[in-house]
Amino acid sequence: MKKAYLECGKIVNTHGVAGMVKIEPMCDSPEVLADLKTVYFKNGASYTPVTFTRTAVQKQFVLAKIRGVDDFDSAHALRGKILYANREDIPVEEGSHFIADLIGLPVIDEESGEVYGKIKDVRNFGAQDIYMVGTPEGGEFMIPVVAEFVKTIDEEKGVFVHLIEGMR
Repeated sequence: MKKAYLECGKIVNTHGVAGMVKIEPMCDSPEVLADLKTVYFKNGASYTPVTFTRTAVQKQFVLAKIRGVDDFDSAHALRGKILYANREDIPVEEGSHFIADLIGLPVIDEESGEVYGKIKDVRNFGAQDIYMVGTPEGGEFMIPVVAEFVKTIDEEKGVFVHLIEGMR
């Protein structure tokens, strides 16, 4: 079952003295996070909505004013908090997938059907995403997410790949 709420940012600092916060986005771009009007704080198993009254993108961060957070001390108390978004509020391009939906999927050879392992993480070092694959033996290897290697993604069955010699 897919998670209804996904991590979308982390409050890393305050900005000014009027209660604004600086957020490190966990979205495809800071603009995606800045365009959300409602985000959520997780409280145990429940999610509490909070509203952005103003946002601005500053380099790779988002500066946001949260309704009800009106001074430096209130903003400072939020440092380190993770923000969540309702998956329905996040725009997704055709053929794109949420990282949360990829974690744990088996990585399968498209020709032989051999299962190489499971996706443990998705990272980006600048050029493109990289799938971090954990093997059944406890090892790990990386697959660049390019059409040459990643052939098909089926969120029900797995990620079908074509690897070249030496990738594992």
